[in-house]
Amino acid sequence: MKRTVKKPDERRKEIIQAARELFQTKEYDKTTMQGVMDKLNIAKGTIYHYFSSKEELLEAVVEQLVDEELERKKQLMKSSRCRNMNALEKIRALVTTDTMSEENEQILENLHHPGNTLMHTRQLGRYLIKLAPVFAAVFQEGCDQGIFKTDHPLECAEFMLAGIQFLTDVGFYPWDEAQLARRMAAFPALVEAQLSAPKGSFSFLVE
Repeated sequence: MKRTVKKPDERRKEIIQAARELFQTKEYDKTTMQGVMDKLNIAKGTIYHYFSSKEELLEAVVEQLVDEELERKKQLMKSSRCRNMNALEKIRALVTTDTMSEENEQILENLHHPGNTLMHTRQLGRYLIKLAPVFAAVFQEGCDQGIFKTDHPLECAEFMLAGIQFLTDVGFYPWDEAQLARRMAAFPALVEAQLSAPKGSFSFLVE
């Protein structure tokens, strides 16, 4: 049988997709490089040419999820749905249409594995760096519309995303329900203060 030779970029994407499907349905300890090899019917040398470990493979999968979420948000801002929205309505749309966590719960839960703390930190950092400019553009639009007032729209976006992503992640901080609820309850007022936004305008963050 003729051997199928694929371009490096195509093969890498194929491996990431196969791993993604496995990480989506299995716990981290039960997902193996051998499982990916078996799923694709490829040799050990092939998979290790692209990824040196299961950890590196999971990191590539999560980075793909972040890139997909970024593209979804960019497309949302360009859509007819948002065309006639003001900045506050657009921010609400950006926050409430975040489906990355809902659709990939098991994959993201694998980041909470004790051995993946550093990777988890890097991925949350990537999320912030890639997504913050999208929010910052809308914050600036809100300033132009007189809804917000800040000289630092990007930094406000970074603080908001960092606070929500890091301080509510029980993988980093073992908050009990009361401690988590206290922090969540404070977010709307903190964001409103940063942006000089109307009181109650960010209450959707805890809805």
